[in-house]
Amino acid sequence: AAAPAQARFLEHKAMCDASAAVAINGVKFLVANDEDNILRLYSSNTSGRPVQEFDLNAFLKTGKKDGEWREADIEGAARIGDMVYWIASHGTSRKTQSRPTRRRLFATEVKMADGKLSVTPIGTPYENLVHDLSTAPSLSRFNLAAAAKLPPKEPGGLNIEGLAATPEGALLIGFRNPVPDSGALIVPLENPREVIAGETAKLGRPITLPLGGLGVRALEYLEDRGHYLIIAGPQGGGRPLHLYRWQGGAAQKAQLVSGTLPAGLRPEAVVAYPGRRDVQLLSDDGSKQVSGTDCKNAPQRSRSFRSFWVAL
Repeated sequence: AAAPAQARFLEHKAMCDASAAVAINGVKFLVANDEDNILRLYSSNTSGRPVQEFDLNAFLKTGKKDGEWREADIEGAARIGDMVYWIASHGTSRKTQSRPTRRRLFATEVKMADGKLSVTPIGTPYENLVHDLSTAPSLSRFNLAAAAKLPPKEPGGLNIEGLAATPEGALLIGFRNPVPDSGALIVPLENPREVIAGETAKLGRPITLPLGGLGVRALEYLEDRGHYLIIAGPQGGGRPLHLYRWQGGAAQKAQLVSGTLPAGLRPEAVVAYPGRRDVQLLSDDGSKQVSGTDCKNAPQRSRSFRSFWVAL
């Protein structure tokens, strides 16, 4: 069933570019903003400011430019128990300048106590994933070493935007770009806990899903349903953005859930709450106009992003 053209949405203050999120205790979500290195906790059912904030700058060690911390460009998140894995885009700048600060895969432990969330960085941010992707024999046909040198939104560039847990405790990495032979590229990471402890990534057999030439904008495993949800969109900007259901595995075809996601919203994160029959999609509203300027460039007090619910 198609989502309505106009959706009722919540407005969450203090940031614009919602890019990756996980559910916390059923009524809150923890979200990353691809324009800074701060995780924010929000209520899932009311508009408003963050309940808590967690600064990861010192842990991620991205360094500063003009007195400001460089962004890691966090784009995907996956929760396994109390561990949340986060992945950055691993791409260059739009002008093909190297951005080693965007080459981060890292983990945090999340725990609720007395109504407060604690977020504790675990291990060490992993910075060698591009090398591992480029040298894995099973991925050689995708020539990801060359892709990593191209602008992330141009055809053939490298741009990671999805991360999901598997029932076995591994991770699936979803690529917005490249889209080899019009297939959305998904690569299993079989040893995430060892990777954040400093070991080399062990990559499984890649999967290319036919999603009409679209790449992965978000990827989420619904544990109580036993399947994944994928937000798919163009490797560049613009529309269309579609929502798919996928059982997992190379032999399984993705099924269209929502043929047209609401106009004016750019969902790039899926939050699934146990026991609910719907999911919450978060919109990356960095380019939304606020008093004549992009939201991400507006004063802090004017920044916000939207979320909305989709029935499954």
